[in-house]
Amino acid sequence: MVSVVQNVAIDCADAYELARFWSGVTGGPLDPGDGPGSREVQVTPAQGPVLYFNQVPEPKTVKNRLHLCLRPETSRDGEVDRLLGLGAAFVADHRRPDGTGWAVLADPEGNEFCVLRGEWDRAPADS
Repeated sequence: MVSVVQNVAIDCADAYELARFWSGVTGGPLDPGDGPGSREVQVTPAQGPVLYFNQVPEPKTVKNRLHLCLRPETSRDGEVDRLLGLGAAFVADHRRPDGTGWAVLADPEGNEFCVLRGEWDRAPADS
């Protein structure tokens, strides 16, 4: 017997607004029954588990112990630029001169996540 990951739960101050950000990141729609003021909101990406946003009263105070790692369909650097345009903040740069590595960003509520190299970045080096 095993367990299956049903969703990834993310505590936040504004479930609807943070879910809108992550909907833009993943391209997954918000649950049709969710709207402004909803205390629980789901985003269902085409791939991967459901992202479940749960509004809580306490603010985020420390670095995440668990975070999402994103592999873009395009280039890593292009995706970093796109996500910064959606409202992400740049946290740390772990990209290396040879093109490997990752970038650490934070969503609008400060939850850190990584952007890995995309398939587009990996293909020429792997050929």
